[in-house]
Amino acid sequence: MISAIIFDLDGTLVQTEKLKAQAYAIAAQQVQGLAQPDDRAIEAYREIVGAAREVASRHIVDRLDLEEPLRGQMAQLGVSEPWEVLTSLRTKIYDDMVSDPQVIRDNQWLNTVDLLQVARENYCRTGLATMSHKAEALHVLNALDLVAALDVILTREDVERPKPDPEIYFLAAERLEVQPGDCLVLEDSPNGVRAGVAAGMNVIAIATPFTAEGLHSSNVVDHPWVVHRPDDLLEVVSARIAEHNRTGH
Repeated sequence: MISAIIFDLDGTLVQTEKLKAQAYAIAAQQVQGLAQPDDRAIEAYREIVGAAREVASRHIVDRLDLEEPLRGQMAQLGVSEPWEVLTSLRTKIYDDMVSDPQVIRDNQWLNTVDLLQVARENYCRTGLATMSHKAEALHVLNALDLVAALDVILTREDVERPKPDPEIYFLAAERLEVQPGDCLVLEDSPNGVRAGVAAGMNVIAIATPFTAEGLHSSNVVDHPWVVHRPDDLLEVVSARIAEHNRTGH
């Protein structure tokens, strides 16, 4: 029986992936002295969406061939790797974007947030498992007034290995005091879905403009458990729970 629902954050509860992609594009613009944000960074981020910050930054550096221009700013920022320069620039730009809580509220996925509230009202255990860092995640959760709705909040600092490694989901089940097989996971990215599946959990993938193509090409979750329209979320969740209760998996 499903006894806990675990939510991803970026792209699942709120459209922060779109904002992070834009921040990378602006950071790449600054590094290269371009007149406009570099849209190639958005496409590169789409390829790695859901990954930890270091993985995403390294990927974008490689895809856009930014290593040399970034090296020139390493001493100024007190870092030792080019990807750390890009991360620093992106983080500042993103933090400026979301410093106004209203920006976060305007970018929430209302259907997923509503599901979280319904789960709490029905005494279901709830958790958050995100690759965002703690301060960043709490800023978003506070803006949406969701901290109290979650029994467990896990961020990048809580694990050694990022998604798609299942470590964060095993830890969530342990903290929630439930078996992994009795957890329902909501994720939007292929990496996140892989992590939930590897943990032996019941996974529903929420296809967004950033992740739909990757979810389908990866075939990491069966088609019936991919939500394509936000309004279909509750129906798919109900069907997934019914399937688990009927078959035990």
